[in-house]
Amino acid sequence: MLDAAIERMLFGLSDEHVILEPISGQLLHPEALVAFERLRQDARAAGFEPRVVSGFRDFERQRTIWNGKAGGQRPLLDSGGEPLDAAALSPRDRVYAILRWSALPGASRHHWGTDFDVIDAAAVPEDYRPQLTPREVEDCGVFGPFHCWLDQRIAAGESHGLFRPYAEDRGGIAPERWHLSYAPRSRELDDLLTADGLRRLWEHNELELCDTVCANLDDIYRRFIRVPPECYPDTG
Repeated sequence: MLDAAIERMLFGLSDEHVILEPISGQLLHPEALVAFERLRQDARAAGFEPRVVSGFRDFERQRTIWNGKAGGQRPLLDSGGEPLDAAALSPRDRVYAILRWSALPGASRHHWGTDFDVIDAAAVPEDYRPQLTPREVEDCGVFGPFHCWLDQRIAAGESHGLFRPYAEDRGGIAPERWHLSYAPRSRELDDLLTADGLRRLWEHNELELCDTVCANLDDIYRRFIRVPPECYPDTG
């Protein structure tokens, strides 16, 4: 059994483990915040201004997102970020379409505060509303130069423990170049997150399409929840 405080942190049931990032107003794990501030200093020297646009999200917020997409109140997107006709999809196909871009409540790495989404604020006007789509972050996109610079930092092991858990398409979550994770803490939490633990969590919380999710959970866990150990950088 997990310690109660660790369980609350793991499933996004508490915000006791996160603190305020003052520029963005987002909440991050303290160690992730230190790593991000160091990365930001390096980026500023290169002419960029990284800004967190989505940090900690609790279970209820993630459930609202999930249930909205499952119930048809929020749009579903294909792998290229284009809208899908949710009514034409089977329950299983709808679940997998949601998972391509959105985590299950309880299974989001944003619950931990170790993971967050970033933009380059220097590349856009102050009133720009980021969409976090592939087009924005491709090499020729508005945030492309920043991410090319970040590619080099990560490859050189000079990103202060930050990496991209969804850097490439492994047949699950679509690549998210904007999503960074603080490896030393997120890997520990990744190891604690199990399919059985999620099943128990959902027994006590209303989740749209829960029967379909649970019927396919072994495959979902492997493809959409667990980041393989080899994807984590060696943080020494």
